[in-house]
Amino acid sequence: MSTAVAPIRTGQVLADLIPASRVRDVVLVAGGAALTGLAAQIAVPVPGSPVPVTGQTFAALLVGTTLGARRGVASLALYALAGLAGLPWFAQGTAGFSVSFGYILGMILASAAVGALARRGADRNVWRTAGTMLIGEAIIYAVGVPYLAYAADMSLSAAVAAGLTPFLIGDALKAALAMGVLPTAWKLVKR
Repeated sequence: MSTAVAPIRTGQVLADLIPASRVRDVVLVAGGAALTGLAAQIAVPVPGSPVPVTGQTFAALLVGTTLGARRGVASLALYALAGLAGLPWFAQGTAGFSVSFGYILGMILASAAVGALARRGADRNVWRTAGTMLIGEAIIYAVGVPYLAYAADMSLSAAVAAGLTPFLIGDALKAALAMGVLPTAWKLVKR
């Protein structure tokens, strides 16, 4: 006796392959928030910048892509709200508002975008995944850098120098990791 696996359809994200239930969605949302909080603890200070390099952005984009827009936004919103309420799981074990909080707001928006793109199949091959991750990163910076300029009382060019430029190589590496992980996960599921 064999068990039939539901066929993979366009319009699905990886999380949709788990049988649907409210419990599944709650666990996925909470798990995505926890993953982002754990990844934020992988932090390397950047000389001259109040913003460290973290695993947080990679986790946020992975959460959005694998959970889809709705659950991804819920997960990142839970992450943000818990951190604002005092849970020390922002970068380097911090909580509350900081000069880098704009990046967290950007992650919420980015999770919606990458989740919507993943639902259209943008996470199923290497190059589309790369494009999806780059769009997500651009959204995070579009919110985070101006927020940094405002919160740290610096010019926009100084905020770009402190909150964007030093992170480009790391973000390229994160995109490369996603380019390998997500399409591979889909290939494994298809087997």
